[in-house]
Amino acid sequence: MAYTSVAPRALAYSESKVSSAPRRGFFARVLDALMAARMRQAEREIASYLADTGGKFTDESEREIERRFLANSPRW
Repeated sequence: MAYTSVAPRALAYSESKVSSAPRRGFFARVLDALMAARMRQAEREIASYLADTGGKFTDESEREIERRFLANSPRW
């Protein structure tokens, strides 16, 4: 069996070959941050609900979570 060695510099990419994605605008980043914060809050509330109801994710708990988070009326 023959083994070959490859020099590390042969595998490296030069700076000109790697293109970075364009930076998102200010308002897009603010919106992303707001959506991420809201998602974390929803996940905390779901975890709290499941902990209060025994920790099992049943059909009943799934329906209740959907009722709470997909309701048309705002909760704030």
